[in-house]
Amino acid sequence: MESTQQVNRTETEVLPFVIADNFMADELARQTDEFRGNVPFEHIVIDNFLPEAHAAFLAKDFPRPDHPVWLDWRKRSPFQWGKQGAGDCSKFSTLEPLFRLAMNEFNAAPFLKYLGRLTGVERLLPDPYFSGGGMHQIVSGGILDIHTDFNLYHRLGIYRRLNVLIYLTEEWREGYGGCLELWDKAAKAGGRCVKSIPPLYNRAAIFKTDKKSFHGHPIEWTAPSDLTRRSIALYYYTADREVGGEYNEKTDFQNVVSKPLP
Repeated sequence: MESTQQVNRTETEVLPFVIADNFMADELARQTDEFRGNVPFEHIVIDNFLPEAHAAFLAKDFPRPDHPVWLDWRKRSPFQWGKQGAGDCSKFSTLEPLFRLAMNEFNAAPFLKYLGRLTGVERLLPDPYFSGGGMHQIVSGGILDIHTDFNLYHRLGIYRRLNVLIYLTEEWREGYGGCLELWDKAAKAGGRCVKSIPPLYNRAAIFKTDKKSFHGHPIEWTAPSDLTRRSIALYYYTADREVGGEYNEKTDFQNVVSKPLP
């Protein structure tokens, strides 16, 4: 028994990113009430989301702006100027191996169980391909127009229900901008920002994803050029549609803000 305990203790020290079976168990009841009661749509913001060693590990090995995992943002869209993304897992082989394992932990049972209990969305499914997600990074001057996300995922024939954003932005200051904004409706319908969420280190924003969950960060990221706005972006699905839900493959940008591509 003593040797088994020693092995487990050693594994925990070497692999700080393993998500525990009882993740957030003591906070779950309070978090669930908050998630369901928040406006303009169901969401929650949780500080110190991951154990400190886990967050520090992700921050240490987060890919830098010149890493080969990123797509070229200059060819993407004026509505997401300066936004780096991987697109999917096609180039995850270029990541540090343990960082890659850490990303897969967010698709494992303990995290899925936590999200299901938190949100009340049953039978959640992860995306092993990380389509549209994985890691995001905003360079100096970057924006992300207010939008709703694609929620019909043809590749696997499933329906997107939740977004989880975990910020790894170190030393954020108010003047840097880049706050996540949650809007109450479409811009052309007179929508407005109801909640502004600074992208603080180890802060998670978890929210329901549908064609009414308008969000983005329209205020430019103005931090010094060596400090990027970094996040882990995770999307979760179900095999069935939400009753009454509208589903398509479009990212519906609202044209609140855009910048011409270089």
